[in-house]
Amino acid sequence: MKILLVAAVALIDADGRVLLAQRPEGKSLAGLWEFPGGKVDPGETPELALIRELQEELGINTWSSCLAPLTFASHTYDDFHLLMPLYACRRWEGIPQPREGQKLAWVRAGDLGNYEMPPADVPLIPILRQWL
Repeated sequence: MKILLVAAVALIDADGRVLLAQRPEGKSLAGLWEFPGGKVDPGETPELALIRELQEELGINTWSSCLAPLTFASHTYDDFHLLMPLYACRRWEGIPQPREGQKLAWVRAGDLGNYEMPPADVPLIPILRQWL
C-alpha cells in the first residue's frame, strides 16, 4: 500500500483559536474541515512543505523555527496510508486568506469536535485540546 506523507499545522492566534480550512468542492473529502497543509514533495522536509503550502493556500509566511512538532496521524484509507505530522505555529506574517476556494474558520479548541473532519484528523483533536 502506498504511504502518503502530508504535513499539517495548527495555526494558533493570540486568542488561542485554531484555524481550520474547509476542503472545497471538487477535491476528495470536499466539505470536511482540516488543519492547513499539504503533500510533502520528494526531497522536501515537512517544515518546508508547510512553509510552501501556507504561502500558496493562505498567503502567509512563517519559518521552520516557528513550527513546533506536536503529534502525528497514521491512518489507512481505502487506497493509501496517510502519515501526517501536525505542527503548532503561533508566529507568521500576514493575514490568512482563502486562496484556493476554501472556507476558513478560527475555532476554539473546545469547539473543534463540532466540525466534521477527515478520519485521520479526528484523533488529533484531543491532543490539541490538551496541549492548548
